[in-house]
Amino acid sequence: MIHSFDNLPSPCFVLDEELLQYNLEILDLVQKEADVEVICALKGYAMWSTFPMIRKYLSGATASSLHEARLIFEEMGCEAHTYAPVFYDDEMDEILRYSSHISFNSLSQFERFKTRVANYQKPVSVGLRINPEYSEVETELYNPAVPGSRLGITRDQLGDTLPEGVDGLHFHVLCENDSHVLERTLERVEAAFGGLIRQARWFNMGGGHHITRKDYDVKHLVDLLCGFKSRYPNLETIILEPGEAVGWQTGYLVSTVQDIVFNKGIRIAMLDVSFAAHMPDCLEMPYKPRILGATDASPDKEVYRMGGGTCLAGDFMGMGDYGFDRELKVGDKVIFDDMIHYTMVKTTFFNGVKHPSIGIVRNSGEFELLRWFGFNDYKEKLS
Repeated sequence: MIHSFDNLPSPCFVLDEELLQYNLEILDLVQKEADVEVICALKGYAMWSTFPMIRKYLSGATASSLHEARLIFEEMGCEAHTYAPVFYDDEMDEILRYSSHISFNSLSQFERFKTRVANYQKPVSVGLRINPEYSEVETELYNPAVPGSRLGITRDQLGDTLPEGVDGLHFHVLCENDSHVLERTLERVEAAFGGLIRQARWFNMGGGHHITRKDYDVKHLVDLLCGFKSRYPNLETIILEPGEAVGWQTGYLVSTVQDIVFNKGIRIAMLDVSFAAHMPDCLEMPYKPRILGATDASPDKEVYRMGGGTCLAGDFMGMGDYGFDRELKVGDKVIFDDMIHYTMVKTTFFNGVKHPSIGIVRNSGEFELLRWFGFNDYKEKLS
């Protein structure tokens, strides 16, 4: 565990290796107890320097693009389970090279590429993403089952027999949900697609499983998966692909106060990080990240609004101000909690502001700086 942030660089994403190992042990327990495969979804966690450690616990990884599939192949040393809303003709051969499984979002994409997959130089197992038209995700931006969704094949588009060449089915309609939501979701999935599941070799329950959250009922999940498996003895493999659960509560974004701005009685702490560039999920969800040592604003606290460093007028935490036990000063560290999953993979070089470095605190307590970003990283993203 990290006991002091005083000597850590700023801005910097910092992973605590001990916390990552704790999460992986929980996920591995689910694998073993339920006899399923848990794989890491790169869209939620892609810190590839830790892939060798992840590979010791999990069964592999899932990609949503060619670059993610290649990163899995090169840094985790295994082939990817690859799904994307659309695949491109000029990338397909390379995607197949790096993949053990490929799931198509639509029947038209399957028809377009099925012969190419079947004739590829090595076997790649084919699946279809299904849309049960049911999801308990409240934020519409993250709900893939809203009416008119572009994601997945609805039951009315499929007959009673899986298309020739299809080995598996894949759904993904969860987001930060517990096992009881999964249970209700499976009831809908089985009611609509049960006959097709009985024809499949594998079944992928996607991501959004918040397995490493403290109040998650792991035993209920294991029982649920065992029950599902007993109903479909034809299935050789059941797959879960959480990303957030891998990186959940494993690290921080270290920032430093650069200025204090006053406006109409509001004190704004100007930081060397940006909500728009480095924490965009806070704005799009939206949600208010926890700051270590801070609370929500209250009359008995020193209250500050957190401001980012870009020129975007909305680059500040608009979900509420923070309360501190003492006044903030230039040079003070502000530590945002739980910044390693999703937040880290969505960062940009917007406005050319300094991008946070990436580091890890090893189990030994030593800090290792893994990556520092400079001008060339910004320049090479443009032309």
